Amino acid sequence: MQFSDLPEHLAMPALRSFQAWPISKDKKQFVALRDPYALVRETMVVPAHLFGVIKRIDGNTLAKDIAASTKAPEDQFIDLLEKLDASGLLWGPTSAKLEQDTVARLTEDGTFPIRASGSLGKTTEDCKKQLQQWFSETEDPEFEQAIRGIVAPHLDYVRGWPNYASAYYAWQTAEKPDRIVILGTNHFGEGDGVVLSTIGFTSPLGHCPVDTAVVDCLLAAFGEGVLKDLIDHAAEHSIELQLPWIQHCFGNVPVVAALIPNPLIDMLDGDEDNSRTTTDEFISELKKILEELGGTTYVVASADLSHVGQQFGEPRPVDDQRKYDVERHDREMMTKFIGNDTEDFVSSMKWHNNSTNWCSIGNMSAAVNLLEPNQIELIDYRQACDSKGAALVSSCAMALL
Repeated sequence: MQFSDLPEHLAMPALRSFQAWPISKDKKQFVALRDPYALVRETMVVPAHLFGVIKRIDGNTLAKDIAASTKAPEDQFIDLLEKLDASGLLWGPTSAKLEQDTVARLTEDGTFPIRASGSLGKTTEDCKKQLQQWFSETEDPEFEQAIRGIVAPHLDYVRGWPNYASAYYAWQTAEKPDRIVILGTNHFGEGDGVVLSTIGFTSPLGHCPVDTAVVDCLLAAFGEGVLKDLIDHAAEHSIELQLPWIQHCFGNVPVVAALIPNPLIDMLDGDEDNSRTTTDEFISELKKILEELGGTTYVVASADLSHVGQQFGEPRPVDDQRKYDVERHDREMMTKFIGNDTEDFVSSMKWHNNSTNWCSIGNMSAAVNLLEPNQIELIDYRQACDSKGAALVSSCAMALL
């Protein structure tokens, strides 16, 4: 095949989001490539020297020009493009069909499979034992008022468990709600509006179905647009990581799960059918629906705070001074949030240009607007930093009273 024979999406190829990590085999270096949605079961592996060539695929350069500039043989570069396409790593009809098939399969199953939460343990008993151990090492925040909502991390459990346990501690003895609204962060997805899930979620502790009454009302209000990027949930961990804690406290309670966009980033132009849903529209309608349906609703904002260090594009490792500066900034912004004025909180983040890369401004402010709490309390704040200072991620536990 020649470049002139390639279909349009290969002639001008564009990479989708992907995860990459180095591997070694027979003393040779390779790079593994995988799309975060797991559209195909196989992981594509390429020789390390080809990774630089792949990164040149930007959607604005013809395939023949990429091959010429990198001195890649024509037949070998076309073969690479075809393999990337088959793996769902290029935008085009192949990845679109793979997405459709994946959503259809998940819908038929009625659940997203266990992924990130599987790190908690191999058996249900192991998971419960671990959660109970973490709770036993956590101080009771001793709130006199009922906790209607929490801010909890979505950091991995090894680094984040102190704040998970602090956030969920009081719910161990709370009355089981009729539903829990989990507001997540869209880390890997393409949707720039709210993305609702009509599919339940599974963790090692069981299956939490969606609250069909609430979801059906939301679909009646917003139509299919709020499901436009449903595939985003397949790649996302921020909702799933809350499930074991919820299930430990309340069992397999129904959930309303939505990914909330970053309010500091404007929606893209060109949505021809104007079907995407803004956070304000979604929260306003959800509040009405919950009032009409009645019952008890709790809310979880699945939120990490700062992301700094070389892993996140900064030039130097994280040192003690950087940790201090990050904490000072975090506490300033948390004070804005605790002030219970989301407009002031978001505008302050805009003024600082989100200088330490908080990833969950959207769902934190959405949770407050949904619940309208009387008071917000900080329970705990932590920084997780690796020994080499390559990455620091901060998180907190908060109660919405």
